[in-house]
Amino acid sequence: MRCPKTSIERFYIMRTITKQNKVINYLSKRGRTLTAAEARARFGVQNLRATISDIREVVEEFGNWRVETRTSPTGRTQYLMRDTHPGRRVFKFRADGTRYKAR
Repeated sequence: MRCPKTSIERFYIMRTITKQNKVINYLSKRGRTLTAAEARARFGVQNLRATISDIREVVEEFGNWRVETRTSPTGRTQYLMRDTHPGRRVFKFRADGTRYKAR
C-alpha cells in the first residue's frame, strides 16, 4: 500500500522553469529589454550572451520572434525580442493535442 504524497513531495515533483525559459518569458512581454546585470539579478544568469545565443535558435526557428541587440544610452548591451507578426493571435488545442488558430 502506497502512502499519499505530502505537500513537500508534491512540490518537488512540479516542473521547474529553466533560466532560459524565464528570460524568454520576460523578453516576450512587449517593450522589455534585459542587460547582463539585470539578468544576473533577476534570474541568476551568469553569461547572458551565451543564454541569448541558445534562446535565439529556439525563438527564431519558426520565424514568429526575432531577438535583437541594441546599446543603451549608458553603453550597455540590451537584448529584446520582437514579434515579427504583431496582432492578435489566439491559439487553442484540440483533444488530440494539436494546436489551431481560433477565430
